Amino acid sequence: MKALILNSGLGHRMGVLTSEHPKCMTEISAKDTILSRQLRLLAKAGIEEVVMTTGYFDEILVNYCHSLNLPLHFTFVNNPLYAETNYIYSIYCAKDYLRDEDIVLMHGDLVFEESVLDDILEFEDSCMKVSSTIALPEKDFKSVVHDGRVYKVGVEFFTDAMESQALYKLNKKEWNKWLDKICEYCENDKRKCYAEVAFNEISEDCAIYAYDVKDRLCSEIDTPEDLAVVSGRLHEIENRTVYMCFSTDMVHSGHIAIIRKAQKLGKLIIGVLSDEAVASYKRFPLMPYEERKTVFENIAGIEKVVEQKELSYAENLHKFKPTYVVHGDDWKEGFQKPIRDEVVSILAEYGGQLVEFPYSKNDKYEEIEKQSRAQLSMPDFRRGRLKKLINMKGTVTAMEAHSGITGLIVEKTKVLQEGKTYQFDAMWISSLCDSTAKGKPDIELVDMTSRFRTIDDIMEVTTKPIIFDGDTGGLTEHFVYTVRTLERMGVSMIIIEDKCGLKKNSLFGNEVKQTQDSIENFSAKIRAGKAAQKTKDFMICARIESLILEQGMDDALTRAFAFVEAGADAIMIHSRKKDPSEIKEFIAKFRKKDQTTPVVLVPTSFNAVYEDEWKELGANVIIYANQLTRTGFPAMQNAAKLILENHRAKECDDVCMSIKDIITLIPEE
Repeated sequence: MKALILNSGLGHRMGVLTSEHPKCMTEISAKDTILSRQLRLLAKAGIEEVVMTTGYFDEILVNYCHSLNLPLHFTFVNNPLYAETNYIYSIYCAKDYLRDEDIVLMHGDLVFEESVLDDILEFEDSCMKVSSTIALPEKDFKSVVHDGRVYKVGVEFFTDAMESQALYKLNKKEWNKWLDKICEYCENDKRKCYAEVAFNEISEDCAIYAYDVKDRLCSEIDTPEDLAVVSGRLHEIENRTVYMCFSTDMVHSGHIAIIRKAQKLGKLIIGVLSDEAVASYKRFPLMPYEERKTVFENIAGIEKVVEQKELSYAENLHKFKPTYVVHGDDWKEGFQKPIRDEVVSILAEYGGQLVEFPYSKNDKYEEIEKQSRAQLSMPDFRRGRLKKLINMKGTVTAMEAHSGITGLIVEKTKVLQEGKTYQFDAMWISSLCDSTAKGKPDIELVDMTSRFRTIDDIMEVTTKPIIFDGDTGGLTEHFVYTVRTLERMGVSMIIIEDKCGLKKNSLFGNEVKQTQDSIENFSAKIRAGKAAQKTKDFMICARIESLILEQGMDDALTRAFAFVEAGADAIMIHSRKKDPSEIKEFIAKFRKKDQTTPVVLVPTSFNAVYEDEWKELGANVIIYANQLTRTGFPAMQNAAKLILENHRAKECDDVCMSIKDIITLIPEE
């Protein structure tokens, strides 16, 4: 594509400003003239060849263009009759350099935003700049537009018209038709009219579409007054700020493309989501915040990179007050819509604007996301995530899973509240729920090999870290084997309880005979398990049954400190009381001596306390141990009853998940 810039005019209305050089060399800012800005933006857009018509001050103009040292090849064509003809004749003089070419045509006194030029160039068909928001000028160009096509261009049209400027992108088919008509006019001595007069004769057969730039700058400078207005607009444009937020670990060409678009709107500020914010709604970040921040800091043209602590943009919008916020249009629906609504509301407070670019799926980028997901599921990466999440968030939540489908439910369930997204951080594979799903009693009847199969099923379709219910851990020799196996599989934590003998569910308390292991024996088991580990990521959590078995608070604390001394990475304290006071007391007393070892809770009985309160008290892992099992089985039983009672399945429809939703939940691979 070639650029055609028409610079043959006299520019008399500029007065003394054009007494020593052509109008296009008028300064519009501290760093640019009209022409230098045009040429700089053309070069940036990838244009390499420029055909420029000249008139008076011909030599000055040619020397000036070369002095700019831009990567452009110039062809200068002088209109010897510039004083007595219009630019239609200048085009005619340059015809031999223009035929059979795609052309971007502009007048030499035109000033436009970078985004305007880029959009014009990207337009698929031939087009002309128009504006639906600018009032029709009295003496300047207007275009008659029908169904998006330009049919007439001139100063005299006011009906069905839009303000327009001589900025065109012309495909060679339409351009050749127009150029032929221009040549016909000039060869018949019609040289004093606008080139658009020739176009008006053939517009039915020469398809040029209207490209509406609305309020964006695209104006000609004819007078000193025009110069003042345009210079002021440019100053405002150069001081615009643009805000974008990213959560990605991998910056690909699609991200770069939208960044480049955003940069054309103003000085770009990139908000990088904090690790906690990313983990809360998307997936655990492959790269920590500081590394992700560094990636964006090394992208050319980005003004500033800052942390966005939450999904909500509010804090950073109030702080930076950007002129524009840029985002894809994919957040108009779904869980991100409330965030978008908040952004729109805040921008309205100070006159900012939301710019949304069309979102389109790309197989290449989808594949990158699949690779990221695959990496998250790899044992070495998955194993260490729980410890990182605890350090990152302070308190994490885990939901029980006993199958691939329940694992997917835990993996994908999200809730948006007040600009924050909540999801479970981890999965709990419970001995009770695993046994129940297999129709077996919770007495360690289901052997470890079978339970490892459950882990495999869940791991195959999910990425979140796994906490494993190890019951008593069995004999020390067996426990060592279990630790090695779980660690190799990518499990993050095993929880073992300080009881011995045949396993009995703790919620029965003293109603059934249960034997608590000695501190010495259980500590030895912990030490053996830690010695068997190959990595620092795997965690062994000691579950203390003292409160369940009514052995008292002192016993519970004594055991806790002893087990930490033996190497336990976390302490779980349990209770079957609905009153959480003894759990709160334990945490408070434990934290007086130990502020770092994670405390794990399973608030099945004492379930009235909110997570934030537990966090404030010093708890680090909240496990919802059996709720999917306890809700799922009654639902299935109810469906079975409905069919039996009604002798058909129709009555089940209202309580059934749709097949479509199930298919959506289950990944294709």
